[in-house]
Amino acid sequence: MSKILLLQGNQAVVEGAIAAGVKFFGGYPITPSTEVAESLAEKLPKVGGKFIQMEDEIASMGAIIGASLTGKKVMTATSGPGFSLKQELIGYACMAEIPLVIVNVQRVGPSTGQPTSPSQGDIMQARWGTHGDHWLIALTPASVPECFDLTLRAYALSEKYRVPVILLMDEVIGHMREKIELPDNYDEIPQAERKLPTCPPEEFKAYATDESLVPAMPPFGSGYRWHVTGLVHDETGFPKGTPAATLAATNRQHDKLYNNLDDIVEVENYEMDDAEYAIVAFGGAARAAYEAVDMARAKGMKVGLVRPITIWPFAEKQMKALAGKVKHIMVHELNYGQYVLEVERAVAGKVPVTLFAKYDNEPASPAEVFAKMEEAFK
Repeated sequence: MSKILLLQGNQAVVEGAIAAGVKFFGGYPITPSTEVAESLAEKLPKVGGKFIQMEDEIASMGAIIGASLTGKKVMTATSGPGFSLKQELIGYACMAEIPLVIVNVQRVGPSTGQPTSPSQGDIMQARWGTHGDHWLIALTPASVPECFDLTLRAYALSEKYRVPVILLMDEVIGHMREKIELPDNYDEIPQAERKLPTCPPEEFKAYATDESLVPAMPPFGSGYRWHVTGLVHDETGFPKGTPAATLAATNRQHDKLYNNLDDIVEVENYEMDDAEYAIVAFGGAARAAYEAVDMARAKGMKVGLVRPITIWPFAEKQMKALAGKVKHIMVHELNYGQYVLEVERAVAGKVPVTLFAKYDNEPASPAEVFAKMEEAFK
Protein backbone atom coordinates (compact mmCIF):
# COMPACT_ATOMS: atom_id res chain seq x y z
CA MET A 1 0.00 0.00 0.00
CA SER A 2 1.09 3.57 -0.59
CA LYS A 3 -0.02 7.12 0.12
CA ILE A 4 0.03 10.13 -2.18
CA LEU A 5 1.08 13.43 -0.63
CA LEU A 6 1.91 16.97 -1.70
CA LEU A 7 5.27 17.76 -0.11
CA GLN A 8 8.13 20.21 -0.29
CA GLY A 9 11.53 18.83 -1.21
CA ASN A 10 12.72 19.50 2.35
CA GLN A 11 9.78 17.52 3.72
CA ALA A 12 10.51 14.63 1.34
CA VAL A 13 14.07 14.54 2.69
CA VAL A 14 12.62 14.13 6.18
CA GLU A 15 10.45 11.24 5.03
CA GLY A 16 13.50 9.67 3.43
CA ALA A 17 15.48 10.08 6.64
CA ILE A 18 12.77 8.39 8.71
CA ALA A 19 12.50 5.61 6.12
CA ALA A 20 16.28 5.15 6.16
CA GLY A 21 16.26 4.61 9.92
CA VAL A 22 17.70 7.94 11.08
CA LYS A 23 17.55 8.17 14.85
CA PHE A 24 19.48 11.37 15.57
CA PHE A 25 19.46 14.90 14.19
CA GLY A 26 21.74 17.64 15.43
CA GLY A 27 21.37 21.00 13.76
CA TYR A 28 20.91 24.73 13.85
CA PRO A 29 18.09 26.42 11.89
CA ILE A 30 19.00 28.32 8.73
CA THR A 31 16.97 29.32 5.68
CA PRO A 32 16.19 27.61 3.30
CA SER A 33 16.78 24.29 5.10
CA THR A 34 14.76 25.02 8.25
CA GLU A 35 11.85 22.75 7.33
CA VAL A 36 14.16 19.73 7.60
CA ALA A 37 14.88 20.53 11.24
CA GLU A 38 11.30 21.50 12.04
CA SER A 39 9.84 18.30 10.62
CA LEU A 40 12.41 16.01 12.21
CA ALA A 41 11.84 17.70 15.58
CA GLU A 42 8.25 16.54 15.27
CA LYS A 43 8.80 13.11 13.75
CA LEU A 44 11.95 11.69 15.37
CA PRO A 45 10.49 11.26 18.88
CA LYS A 46 7.64 9.25 17.36
CA VAL A 47 10.10 6.64 16.03
CA GLY A 48 12.36 6.49 19.08
CA GLY A 49 14.82 9.06 17.77
CA LYS A 50 16.36 12.18 19.25
CA PHE A 51 16.43 15.76 18.01
CA ILE A 52 18.73 18.41 19.42
CA GLN A 53 19.18 22.02 18.38
CA MET A 54 22.80 22.87 19.08
CA GLU A 55 24.26 26.31 19.77
CA ASP A 56 25.75 26.55 16.26
CA GLU A 57 26.64 24.61 13.13
CA ILE A 58 30.05 23.54 14.43
CA ALA A 59 28.51 21.91 17.47
CA SER A 60 25.89 20.29 15.25
CA MET A 61 28.59 18.43 13.33
CA GLY A 62 30.26 17.33 16.56
CA ALA A 63 26.93 16.02 17.84
CA ILE A 64 26.16 13.90 14.80
CA ILE A 65 29.72 12.53 14.68
CA GLY A 66 29.35 11.39 18.28
CA ALA A 67 25.93 9.87 17.66
CA SER A 68 27.18 8.03 14.57
CA LEU A 69 29.94 6.46 16.66
CA THR A 70 27.27 4.88 18.85
CA GLY A 71 25.84 3.11 15.79
CA LYS A 72 23.04 5.51 14.90
CA LYS A 73 22.17 6.82 11.46
CA VAL A 74 22.45 10.60 11.74
CA MET A 75 21.62 13.78 9.85
CA THR A 76 22.22 17.50 9.97
CA ALA A 77 20.84 20.19 7.64
CA THR A 78 22.10 23.64 6.77
CA SER A 79 22.71 26.21 4.04
CA GLY A 80 25.65 28.29 2.78
CA PRO A 81 27.09 30.06 5.86
CA GLY A 82 26.30 27.08 8.09
CA PHE A 83 27.88 24.69 5.59
CA SER A 84 31.04 26.78 5.74
CA LEU A 85 31.13 26.48 9.53
CA LYS A 86 30.81 22.68 9.33
CA GLN A 87 33.86 22.24 7.13
CA GLU A 88 36.53 21.48 9.74
CA LEU A 89 34.46 18.69 11.24
CA ILE A 90 33.52 17.40 7.79
CA GLY A 91 37.26 16.88 7.39
CA TYR A 92 37.36 15.11 10.75
CA ALA A 93 34.56 12.79 9.61
CA CYS A 94 36.47 12.05 6.41
CA MET A 95 39.70 11.25 8.27
CA ALA A 96 38.00 9.17 10.98
CA GLU A 97 35.64 7.60 8.39
CA ILE A 98 32.40 8.42 10.16
CA PRO A 99 29.21 7.72 8.16
CA LEU A 100 26.75 10.65 8.24
CA VAL A 101 24.53 12.71 5.95
CA ILE A 102 24.64 16.49 5.61
CA VAL A 103 21.76 18.24 3.83
CA ASN A 104 22.85 21.52 2.24
CA VAL A 105 19.98 23.50 0.71
CA GLN A 106 22.00 26.06 -1.21
CA ARG A 107 21.20 29.77 -1.28
CA VAL A 108 22.88 32.84 -2.77
CA GLY A 109 26.20 33.83 -1.18
CA PRO A 110 28.84 34.57 -0.14
CA SER A 111 28.28 35.56 3.49
CA THR A 112 24.60 36.04 4.30
CA GLY A 113 23.89 36.63 0.62
CA GLN A 114 20.22 36.21 -0.24
CA PRO A 115 18.78 33.76 2.29
CA THR A 116 15.62 32.89 0.32
CA SER A 117 17.01 32.93 -3.22
CA PRO A 118 18.14 29.85 -5.19
CA SER A 119 21.76 29.15 -6.01
CA GLN A 120 24.13 26.30 -6.78
CA GLY A 121 27.16 28.16 -5.51
CA ASP A 122 28.39 25.47 -3.11
CA ILE A 123 29.42 22.95 -5.76
CA MET A 124 33.13 23.39 -5.19
CA GLN A 125 32.74 23.93 -1.45
CA ALA A 126 31.00 20.56 -1.21
CA ARG A 127 34.06 18.86 -2.69
CA TRP A 128 36.94 21.01 -1.48
CA GLY A 129 35.54 23.00 1.44
CA THR A 130 37.59 21.31 4.11
CA HIS A 131 41.38 21.28 4.06
CA GLY A 132 43.71 18.55 2.86
CA ASP A 133 43.17 15.63 0.53
CA HIS A 134 39.86 14.05 1.48
CA TRP A 135 37.15 12.00 -0.19
CA LEU A 136 33.37 12.17 0.10
CA ILE A 137 30.16 11.80 -1.91
CA ALA A 138 27.63 14.48 -2.95
CA LEU A 139 24.23 13.77 -4.50
CA THR A 140 21.79 16.31 -5.96
CA PRO A 141 18.06 15.75 -6.51
CA ALA A 142 15.98 17.46 -9.20
CA SER A 143 12.47 16.65 -7.95
CA VAL A 144 10.54 16.11 -4.74
CA PRO A 145 10.25 12.32 -5.23
CA GLU A 146 13.99 12.20 -5.89
CA CYS A 147 14.60 13.98 -2.57
CA PHE A 148 13.12 10.93 -0.87
CA ASP A 149 14.95 8.42 -3.05
CA LEU A 150 18.34 10.12 -2.83
CA THR A 151 18.08 10.44 0.94
CA LEU A 152 17.77 6.65 1.09
CA ARG A 153 20.67 6.33 -1.34
CA ALA A 154 22.76 8.77 0.70
CA TYR A 155 22.51 6.48 3.73
CA ALA A 156 23.17 3.37 1.66
CA LEU A 157 26.41 4.90 0.35
CA SER A 158 27.44 6.47 3.64
CA GLU A 159 27.06 3.26 5.62
CA LYS A 160 28.60 1.05 2.90
CA TYR A 161 31.72 3.16 2.40
CA ARG A 162 32.01 4.82 5.83
CA VAL A 163 32.05 8.29 4.36
CA PRO A 164 30.20 11.60 4.76
CA VAL A 165 27.53 12.07 2.09
CA ILE A 166 26.24 15.53 1.20
CA LEU A 167 22.71 15.86 -0.11
CA LEU A 168 23.41 18.96 -2.18
CA MET A 169 20.04 20.56 -2.81
CA ASP A 170 19.11 24.11 -3.77
CA GLU A 171 16.28 26.42 -2.73
CA VAL A 172 14.29 25.57 -5.87
CA ILE A 173 14.11 21.88 -4.95
CA GLY A 174 13.95 22.42 -1.19
CA HIS A 175 10.88 24.65 -1.30
CA MET A 176 8.97 23.48 -4.38
CA ARG A 177 5.96 21.20 -3.85
CA GLU A 178 5.16 18.14 -5.94
CA LYS A 179 3.08 15.02 -5.71
CA ILE A 180 4.95 12.12 -4.18
CA GLU A 181 3.90 8.51 -3.61
CA LEU A 182 5.30 6.99 -0.43
CA PRO A 183 4.96 3.55 1.14
CA ASP A 184 2.48 3.29 3.99
CA ASN A 185 4.96 1.22 5.95
CA TYR A 186 8.63 2.19 5.97
CA ASP A 187 9.48 -1.04 7.78
CA GLU A 188 9.50 -2.80 4.41
CA ILE A 189 12.27 -0.57 3.04
CA PRO A 190 15.68 -2.31 3.16
CA GLN A 191 17.97 -0.71 5.72
CA ALA A 192 21.60 0.15 5.01
CA GLU A 193 23.87 -1.53 7.54
CA ARG A 194 27.48 -0.75 8.30
CA LYS A 195 30.06 -3.51 8.42
CA LEU A 196 30.58 -5.01 11.89
CA PRO A 197 33.68 -6.88 13.07
CA THR A 198 33.68 -10.66 13.05
CA CYS A 199 36.73 -11.05 15.31
CA PRO A 200 36.61 -11.03 19.13
CA PRO A 201 37.14 -7.63 20.83
CA GLU A 202 40.69 -8.46 21.95
CA GLU A 203 41.75 -8.99 18.31
CA PHE A 204 39.99 -5.95 16.87
CA LYS A 205 41.95 -3.28 15.01
CA ALA A 206 39.86 -0.22 14.27
CA TYR A 207 41.07 0.44 10.73
CA ALA A 208 42.09 -3.00 9.53
CA THR A 209 40.42 -3.75 6.20
CA ASP A 210 39.73 -6.47 3.68
CA GLU A 211 39.56 -6.16 -0.12
CA SER A 212 36.70 -3.63 0.20
CA LEU A 213 39.13 -1.21 1.90
CA VAL A 214 36.30 -0.26 4.27
CA PRO A 215 37.01 -0.97 7.96
CA ALA A 216 34.44 -2.61 10.22
CA MET A 217 32.76 -0.17 12.61
CA PRO A 218 31.41 -1.51 15.91
CA PRO A 219 29.25 0.92 17.89
CA PHE A 220 30.67 2.43 21.02
CA GLY A 221 29.46 0.47 24.04
CA SER A 222 29.35 -2.87 22.22
CA GLY A 223 32.49 -4.25 23.88
CA TYR A 224 34.92 -3.20 21.16
CA ARG A 225 37.44 -0.54 22.15
CA TRP A 226 38.84 1.79 19.52
CA HIS A 227 40.48 5.17 19.27
CA VAL A 228 39.00 7.94 17.11
CA THR A 229 41.17 10.81 15.94
CA GLY A 230 41.50 13.39 13.20
CA LEU A 231 45.22 12.72 13.12
CA VAL A 232 46.70 10.37 10.54
CA HIS A 233 46.53 6.90 12.08
CA ASP A 234 47.41 3.32 11.28
CA GLU A 235 45.10 0.30 11.50
CA THR A 236 45.09 0.47 15.31
CA GLY A 237 43.38 3.86 15.16
CA PHE A 238 46.15 5.54 17.12
CA PRO A 239 48.12 8.43 15.58
CA LYS A 240 51.06 7.54 13.39
CA GLY A 241 52.64 10.35 11.42
CA THR A 242 55.19 8.47 9.35
CA PRO A 243 55.33 8.97 5.57
CA ALA A 244 54.28 5.35 5.06
CA ALA A 245 51.25 5.64 7.35
CA THR A 246 50.16 8.92 5.75
CA LEU A 247 50.49 7.46 2.27
CA ALA A 248 48.59 4.31 3.19
CA ALA A 249 45.72 6.18 4.88
CA THR A 250 45.31 8.67 2.03
CA ASN A 251 45.42 6.03 -0.70
CA ARG A 252 42.98 3.69 1.04
CA GLN A 253 40.44 6.44 1.74
CA HIS A 254 40.64 7.46 -1.92
CA ASP A 255 40.53 3.96 -3.35
CA LYS A 256 37.57 2.73 -1.31
CA LEU A 257 35.47 5.21 -3.34
CA TYR A 258 37.29 5.52 -6.65
CA ASN A 259 37.55 1.75 -7.09
CA ASN A 260 33.75 1.71 -6.99
CA LEU A 261 32.71 4.59 -9.24
CA ASP A 262 30.28 2.39 -11.19
CA ASP A 263 28.40 1.83 -7.93
CA ILE A 264 28.57 5.44 -6.75
CA VAL A 265 28.28 7.68 -9.83
CA GLU A 266 24.80 8.06 -11.31
CA VAL A 267 23.90 10.17 -14.35
CA GLU A 268 20.55 10.51 -16.12
CA ASN A 269 20.34 10.87 -19.91
CA TYR A 270 17.27 12.54 -21.42
CA GLU A 271 16.71 12.49 -25.20
CA MET A 272 20.36 11.53 -25.69
CA ASP A 273 19.99 8.53 -28.03
CA ASP A 274 20.37 10.57 -31.22
CA ALA A 275 21.55 13.85 -29.70
CA GLU A 276 24.08 15.96 -31.58
CA TYR A 277 24.21 18.59 -28.85
CA ALA A 278 23.95 18.26 -25.07
CA ILE A 279 23.10 20.44 -22.13
CA VAL A 280 24.52 19.45 -18.74
CA ALA A 281 22.43 20.62 -15.77
CA PHE A 282 21.51 19.34 -12.31
CA GLY A 283 19.22 20.07 -9.38
CA GLY A 284 16.92 23.06 -9.79
CA ALA A 285 18.67 24.16 -12.98
CA ALA A 286 17.73 20.86 -14.65
CA ARG A 287 14.03 21.61 -14.22
CA ALA A 288 14.16 24.29 -16.92
CA ALA A 289 16.59 22.24 -19.01
CA TYR A 290 14.12 19.37 -19.50
CA GLU A 291 11.53 21.67 -21.04
CA ALA A 292 14.15 23.58 -23.03
CA VAL A 293 15.24 20.27 -24.60
CA ASP A 294 11.61 19.56 -25.52
CA MET A 295 11.35 23.04 -27.08
CA ALA A 296 14.52 22.41 -29.07
CA ARG A 297 13.27 19.01 -30.26
CA ALA A 298 10.01 20.61 -31.43
CA LYS A 299 12.11 22.88 -33.66
CA GLY A 300 14.11 19.99 -35.08
CA MET A 301 17.26 20.47 -32.98
CA LYS A 302 18.81 17.19 -31.84
CA VAL A 303 19.52 18.25 -28.25
CA GLY A 304 19.62 16.08 -25.14
CA LEU A 305 20.13 16.56 -21.42
CA VAL A 306 22.82 14.92 -19.30
CA ARG A 307 21.92 15.31 -15.63
CA PRO A 308 24.55 14.39 -13.03
CA ILE A 309 22.81 12.94 -9.98
CA THR A 310 26.11 12.18 -8.27
CA ILE A 311 27.97 15.49 -8.27
CA TRP A 312 31.03 14.14 -6.44
CA PRO A 313 32.88 11.99 -7.34
CA PHE A 314 32.72 13.73 -10.71
CA ALA A 315 31.22 11.75 -13.61
CA GLU A 316 34.55 11.61 -15.43
CA LYS A 317 33.85 8.55 -17.56
CA GLN A 318 30.42 9.80 -18.60
CA MET A 319 31.65 13.27 -19.58
CA LYS A 320 34.54 11.88 -21.62
CA ALA A 321 32.10 9.60 -23.44
CA LEU A 322 29.80 12.57 -24.04
CA ALA A 323 32.64 14.48 -25.69
CA GLY A 324 32.98 11.64 -28.18
CA LYS A 325 29.28 11.67 -29.04
CA VAL A 326 28.12 15.29 -29.47
CA LYS A 327 29.33 18.38 -31.33
CA HIS A 328 28.89 20.90 -28.52
CA ILE A 329 28.11 20.89 -24.78
CA MET A 330 26.39 23.65 -22.83
CA VAL A 331 26.60 23.60 -19.02
CA HIS A 332 23.82 25.40 -17.16
CA GLU A 333 24.24 26.09 -13.45
CA LEU A 334 22.94 28.63 -10.95
CA ASN A 335 26.31 30.20 -10.14
CA TYR A 336 29.08 32.11 -11.89
CA GLY A 337 30.60 28.88 -13.23
CA GLN A 338 31.84 25.96 -11.10
CA TYR A 339 30.81 22.54 -12.41
CA VAL A 340 31.69 23.71 -15.92
CA LEU A 341 35.36 23.70 -14.90
CA GLU A 342 35.24 19.95 -14.33
CA VAL A 343 33.36 19.38 -17.59
CA GLU A 344 35.98 21.37 -19.49
CA ARG A 345 38.75 19.39 -17.81
CA ALA A 346 37.18 16.04 -18.75
CA VAL A 347 36.29 17.10 -22.31
CA ALA A 348 39.88 18.33 -22.79
CA GLY A 349 39.10 20.45 -25.84
CA LYS A 350 37.52 17.66 -27.91
CA VAL A 351 34.32 19.70 -28.38
CA PRO A 352 33.34 23.26 -27.45
CA VAL A 353 31.93 23.78 -23.95
CA THR A 354 29.68 26.80 -23.36
CA LEU A 355 28.52 28.05 -19.96
CA PHE A 356 25.07 29.48 -19.25
CA ALA A 357 25.53 30.86 -15.75
CA LYS A 358 22.55 32.30 -13.86
CA TYR A 359 23.36 34.07 -10.61
CA ASP A 360 20.84 36.91 -10.22
CA ASN A 361 18.66 35.39 -7.43
CA GLU A 362 16.27 33.75 -9.91
CA PRO A 363 16.37 30.41 -11.73
CA ALA A 364 16.38 30.48 -15.52
CA SER A 365 13.12 29.91 -17.37
CA PRO A 366 12.89 27.21 -20.04
CA ALA A 367 12.67 29.98 -22.66
CA GLU A 368 15.93 31.49 -21.40
CA VAL A 369 17.69 28.13 -21.50
CA PHE A 370 16.34 27.43 -25.00
CA ALA A 371 17.50 30.85 -26.23
CA LYS A 372 21.01 30.13 -24.93
CA MET A 373 20.91 26.74 -26.67
CA GLU A 374 19.98 28.33 -30.00
CA GLU A 375 22.82 30.80 -29.58
CA ALA A 376 25.40 28.19 -28.58
CA PHE A 377 24.42 25.40 -30.99
CA LYS A 378 23.88 27.43 -34.18
